[in-house]
Amino acid sequence: MRGLPRDPVLRAGLIVFLVLAVSCTVLFSYFYIKYDRIIEKRFRNPVFANSAKIYALPRVLHEGEKMEAREIATDLRRAGYSEQESASKLGTIHLVKGGIEITPGPESYHSPEPARITFEDGKIAQITSRGTELSAYELEPQLVTALFDAEQRSKRQIVKYNEIPPVMVQAVLAIEDRRFFEHSGVNFGRTLEAVWEDVLRQRRAQGGSTLTQQLARGFFLTPEKSIKRKVTEMLIAEQLEQKFTKQQIFEIYANWVDLGQRGSFAISGFAEASKAYFNKDLKDISVPEAALLAGLIQRPSYLSPYRHPERAMDRRNLVLESMVETHAITREQADKAKATPLKLAAPNAEASDAPYFVDMVREQLTSKFNEQELNDSSYRIYTTLDPDLQKAAAQAVETGIKLVDEQVKKMRTKKIKVGKKYETKLLPGPQAQVALVALDPHTGAVLALVGGRDYGWSQLNHAVARRPTGSIFKPFVYAAAMNTALDGSPNVITPASTVTDEPSTFTYGDSIYEPRNYKEEYHGDVTLRYALAMSLNNATVKVAEEVGYDKVADLAKSAGIVSVKATPAMALGSYDASPLDMGGAYTSFANNGEKLSPILLHSVRNSKGDVLANYTTDQKQVLDPRVAYVMTNMMEGVVNNGLGYTAVRLRGFTAPAAGKTGSSHDGWFAGYTSNLLCIVWVGYDDYSDLRLSGAQTAAPIWTEFMKKASVLPQYADMKAFSQPTGVVDVQLDKATNRLATPNCTDDYVSAFVAGTEPHDTCDEQTGMKGFFSKIFGSGDKNIVTPAPPQTAEDPNNPQDAKKKKGFFGKLAGIFKDDKSSSQPAKPADNGQAPPH
Repeated sequence: MRGLPRDPVLRAGLIVFLVLAVSCTVLFSYFYIKYDRIIEKRFRNPVFANSAKIYALPRVLHEGEKMEAREIATDLRRAGYSEQESASKLGTIHLVKGGIEITPGPESYHSPEPARITFEDGKIAQITSRGTELSAYELEPQLVTALFDAEQRSKRQIVKYNEIPPVMVQAVLAIEDRRFFEHSGVNFGRTLEAVWEDVLRQRRAQGGSTLTQQLARGFFLTPEKSIKRKVTEMLIAEQLEQKFTKQQIFEIYANWVDLGQRGSFAISGFAEASKAYFNKDLKDISVPEAALLAGLIQRPSYLSPYRHPERAMDRRNLVLESMVETHAITREQADKAKATPLKLAAPNAEASDAPYFVDMVREQLTSKFNEQELNDSSYRIYTTLDPDLQKAAAQAVETGIKLVDEQVKKMRTKKIKVGKKYETKLLPGPQAQVALVALDPHTGAVLALVGGRDYGWSQLNHAVARRPTGSIFKPFVYAAAMNTALDGSPNVITPASTVTDEPSTFTYGDSIYEPRNYKEEYHGDVTLRYALAMSLNNATVKVAEEVGYDKVADLAKSAGIVSVKATPAMALGSYDASPLDMGGAYTSFANNGEKLSPILLHSVRNSKGDVLANYTTDQKQVLDPRVAYVMTNMMEGVVNNGLGYTAVRLRGFTAPAAGKTGSSHDGWFAGYTSNLLCIVWVGYDDYSDLRLSGAQTAAPIWTEFMKKASVLPQYADMKAFSQPTGVVDVQLDKATNRLATPNCTDDYVSAFVAGTEPHDTCDEQTGMKGFFSKIFGSGDKNIVTPAPPQTAEDPNNPQDAKKKKGFFGKLAGIFKDDKSSSQPAKPADNGQAPPH
């Protein structure tokens, strides 16, 4: 053959070379075309799927509120406002002397009415709009999170390259790919160095992959280590560089890169990571924060700043040194950044992401909208969530559940005899779970919601799990009793009516029911106000029996507790409801008798801000406002003098409040102020007995939450409850339950529906027979009846004398605590509910 060497060895070598060259060319062409098609298909559509955005409740500013212009500016920048005209369709802001000017844009949640807010001495002095003075102004709602992919359970916020701050770009390139803007996809020098370290010197690979190679591996290949995979990775990287600009490649990388885990969600991209780790927008990130995120790229779990702060700090400082070497920052800037401690957002995802709440929002939306439509069209979902209150709820739960764990551990720690010695052992058992629901009692808006102790551990939402309600159901028994003042009942029952608290047997149909008080402690003849405050079981069932089980059940069902049946066991909360159900039910007391269905959504809008759906609460009048107020007044007694006193008042919550402890197998507390209603539940998933009362478990969490809420500007004004027309406050003597006079100075105040209040005075010595015969009836019949009639008493009736003695003996001791600051006697509110 012409042109071939005559030497047979050289000729054979040349032929082999040509064959190999042709084979390699064919093979390269095959894989080039193959992956070119794969890349083309993968990037034909948007790289990352769009997602609907979930927004929080708008913050409302008021005149006189402590606030500064820069705080509002920061808030609105985070919401998407800009200081440049027309730069944001959401709106613009301008800091001016002594104030701030706000102009909502065409895609704002609000109507495009501008506002000017001025400040004096750190407070809002005036709010005006087009020359008109306003008392309040709503800010743009804050983004809570994106509507996550239900299968992948990952979260990301998409950003453009020009939205990524230069310091973030510099930090990434300094530690991951210094020649990014120079190479064509593969840094061959660095690759050879990595091979030398990894293969020849048997050391861990030093990371020879460029950012483009990392993308190639992440989008198209498995993480296995092999020569074939590495060559394929390099081939795809070269192709990516030909199809995209460097800026486009970095943008894809910045939105794709894995940066750890938050709860059960993967954190994808720098924007989501900035929110997760620092609770701030990416554009506001600082030098040390950018360095920390860049450092996490290598091994996000191993370097987690929450689990391994020392490792994270060391890696961050290494990135800062690399930034000095690449001249991204000066030595002085690096040293200053190194001296900065890790300033991380609360590790509890509940504090900012509200995952249980978001799950509920997602479920409600997908029942009406197609999920793909929601995400692909980038719908905006405006919710009722208050971020500040959600943070308070998460912190209160985190603190309170630790106290529960300590009590449980103490109960399970036993001394066991081993041989001749005793050893202390911790017996195994389930871990307590928790739920907290906070509502606006006048709108039904769910402001905060925690559905469990750790969303990453369990996504079961206990806020909507139905459990026996225990004693937080009892107010509905007493409310039905108070209704007798208005429904024409022959026996009118009031807070001062008395009932005998003693072991009793109740029959219903063919069933016999024998409830018991906690520790078998009975109090004899007591007022209804006291029976509720101390959560007396037998007394409560007697009240329900007198009123009629059917009337109690009808009231409870109208308030949203639909599972109840008209039985004696109902009176002690034997039937199931969820914390969210009970939150709605308690609006009947907190909202002048009008029951509001809890709502989580205000509005769904498209990406341009056009309204697609609005949401409102269902309203239903279930109690007369007068009865609702009397019940609130009685439940104030629970908090001020009853079983709630230790857990609420002694723990430092001083605002006017009403509430009720509850226990079945679980612990409950339901309570409210003039502007906030909160339900807390604590229990085990396996339904085993918590063996701790609501006052010991749920009430401290409620108190901690309310204390945090009370210092927030939007909830600080917790006023005394507003008394409607037709209710009177009466001062009663504690010993006799009659009207107090100057001769009976040991008294207490109780609210009554006007016309049902007592009329005799404590120092009247006549008419006692009628007083007691009306309270207790004749003979041995014990029923609930009103207190005040004025007829003669028969002193020769031994039954009257016996009851009179018991009555005064009990009340003399019982009511001395009604207004005092001393801790009341503590029959713990176990409820000892019947089997169910």
